[in-house]
Amino acid sequence: MSMSGGRGGTERLVVIGGDAAGMSAASRARRTRKPDELEIVAFERGGFTSYSACGIPYWVGGAVAERDRLIARTPEEHRARGIDLRLRTEVTGIDVAGQRVRARDLDSGAESWTSYDKLVIATGARPIRPDMPGADAPGVHGVQTLGDGQALLDTLTRTRGRRAVVVGAGYIGVEMAEALIDRGFEVTVVNRGEEPMATLDPDMGRLVHRAMEGLGITMVNGSEVTGLLTGADGRVRAVATRDAEHPADVVVMGIGVRPETALARSAGLPLGAHGGLLTDLAMRVRGHANIWAGGDCVEVLNLVSGQHQYVPLGTHANKHGQVIGTNAGGGYATFPGVVGTAVSKVCDLEIARTGLREKDARRAGLQYESVTVESTSRAGYYPGASPMTVKMLAERRTGRLLGVQIVGREGAGKRVDVAAVALTARMTVEQMTSLDLGYAPPFSPVWDPVLAAARKATAKVRTGA
Repeated sequence: MSMSGGRGGTERLVVIGGDAAGMSAASRARRTRKPDELEIVAFERGGFTSYSACGIPYWVGGAVAERDRLIARTPEEHRARGIDLRLRTEVTGIDVAGQRVRARDLDSGAESWTSYDKLVIATGARPIRPDMPGADAPGVHGVQTLGDGQALLDTLTRTRGRRAVVVGAGYIGVEMAEALIDRGFEVTVVNRGEEPMATLDPDMGRLVHRAMEGLGITMVNGSEVTGLLTGADGRVRAVATRDAEHPADVVVMGIGVRPETALARSAGLPLGAHGGLLTDLAMRVRGHANIWAGGDCVEVLNLVSGQHQYVPLGTHANKHGQVIGTNAGGGYATFPGVVGTAVSKVCDLEIARTGLREKDARRAGLQYESVTVESTSRAGYYPGASPMTVKMLAERRTGRLLGVQIVGREGAGKRVDVAAVALTARMTVEQMTSLDLGYAPPFSPVWDPVLAAARKATAKVRTGA
């Protein structure tokens, strides 16, 4: 049991959580400070570190051949760099006044206190599991961790029946539906929303809906799950809604995640409206000079709306970790916020969005004009040109870009990056029309689809029609 800070004049940095944000912070701090200056202790309740949770659907579907391909840095590699990493050890309490954490070894059950001079909270997110009968039955799976992915693969291998139900149609739900199709299952997706992909406006989500049905996925929209039914053996046998039962040999819950902030809440640390920790620009927990937080357990500033939101993405987590590690190591860095960029795919359909949806703009009190254009990925006459739909929102009167959504085939997804840069620079749609983007017939029409949307939005902002 350790009750003091670091050895002698050495400071101790304690990190709670061993994935993207936590280990990025630990690694960055270690590069900044030598072990005799800064001792680093990291606790991880699971058995893996520094892995890509975003890659789990592709591993389950078979596109990624083996689990270890998803691991960026092993525990042994972290330890070789001078980080005291303790796996299968869960932090059960934070004593802010005493500057110490209580941790339990999950194998032995032994508990001990470890003191800190600096603390990083990177506890991630937990899957939303409905509070209803059958939610924990065998055959019901989440896909938050590598362990979850392995458990699901084991079930898919053992299960004789070939009926799968995915609950939820966000990124994880849509990606898991395709993965299960690739594994030879009959797939039904039960979605309480009007259309899949609620991160898009419904008119763009409808394009995703059609593509999913084209894959042979049965979409059940506007339907709330009321229970998970089990058979005599206790295993899940069906997903029940108010007006139907959907037979299931395996169920994947893909209804999103919440910040894992029970520890922080118990310690009296400040949480936002979405349940995530609140930090300043340096990723310090508000009101606490020696505590930082990052990754899926924090809320971030949306640079377009000016409001805080919850955006659990690996890209942000890694950036948070870099900022935290720099600051905890005695340097200076900030994380200014996000514009809300995300991409996904269903088979060969690419789905991208950045900025605000219509309902986000309304919630922020912004008046806007909306335009949609149909374009192609390449010059129309060039072989392989495929259709692409771009929706763009611009602020009424000022013409400031507010958001872009893109659905199309090859070349659609990463086009959203141009819009993400324009949003960050607070460009107007009229300014965007002059952007000097790359053009050649194999890559784009003369007017890139994003710029074609900007032209249409410019005209609408000017006339208000």
